[in-house]
Amino acid sequence: MPMGIEADSAVAGFVRYLEGERNASAHTVAGYLQDLRQFAAFVWEEAQPPYDWTTADRFHARRFLMVFQKSGSAPATTGRKLASLRSFFRHLEREQRVSVNPFTGLHGPKKPRDLPDVLAVDEIDRLIAVPMLVYERECKTGRMAGPGGRSKEPFTRYFALRDRAILEVLYSTGARVSEVAGMTHGDLDAGAGVVLVRGKGKKERLCPLGEPALAGLRDALDLAGSIWDAAGKGTPLFRNKDGAGLTTRSIERMMKVMLPEAGLSAEFSPHALRHSFATHLLDAGADLRSVQELLGHASLSTTQIYTHVSIERLKKVYQDAHPRA
Repeated sequence: MPMGIEADSAVAGFVRYLEGERNASAHTVAGYLQDLRQFAAFVWEEAQPPYDWTTADRFHARRFLMVFQKSGSAPATTGRKLASLRSFFRHLEREQRVSVNPFTGLHGPKKPRDLPDVLAVDEIDRLIAVPMLVYERECKTGRMAGPGGRSKEPFTRYFALRDRAILEVLYSTGARVSEVAGMTHGDLDAGAGVVLVRGKGKKERLCPLGEPALAGLRDALDLAGSIWDAAGKGTPLFRNKDGAGLTTRSIERMMKVMLPEAGLSAEFSPHALRHSFATHLLDAGADLRSVQELLGHASLSTTQIYTHVSIERLKKVYQDAHPRA
């Protein structure tokens, strides 16, 4: 039996709508529920559901958003709550549970337009080379021995090949780290040089793989095949020591270790490779629509941020090189 705000029939109906018609992920639904829970507590304080949503008015809506703005919340946080609640009340209007959407016409705070972190091509080359360089260094220094002098092979070599392949795939496809972590053998078509990527909202797209990424994958998968049983279509493309798939967090931790080895800031995240992928394509003359499709962006405006990155790079070249800049 639903507990908390999920016990409210209006909220339960909205959740069914999100999951059934909007195909929203569990993470997205949890975000909506958190925002609804906070708004209900703001309007009705300690009252328990069900709530009379018809009594929530524009005054409540404005004051609710102002609380977050004055508390120093990030503009994106306030904007998300506005979008969540506007969507919820729009659903209640369609269901004829309310006659007015109190969040219609309200505007969230303007978000500063931060340019994404982008690595240079030579920096990416250095980063991708790190896993095998570290492996070779450990071989030379005798760090390959485990407890009782037993060799750590072939796992240590597999982890190095796997990590190199992960970095190659992240940069070659521009995929999100969560998308790469979820890739399986059935998603890879090495012959065609493409991989199926499952993105936000369960949308799927095919991403090309460059030759270095394909070569890196072949090396890692060949060794994995000698360690574990034959892989099926649902077998994770990248595995941990137990043969299970990697988590997003484990890939992030791996990259944090590799970055200083490449002489780069540990503040970069795997998403920097996605940013770099898009920026380098545009720098080389790729059209914006193609980059949008490769990234899996629903809106072209989301992709356009990378044109600003390219322009900023050109301006820096101009400032550094032109005698009258």
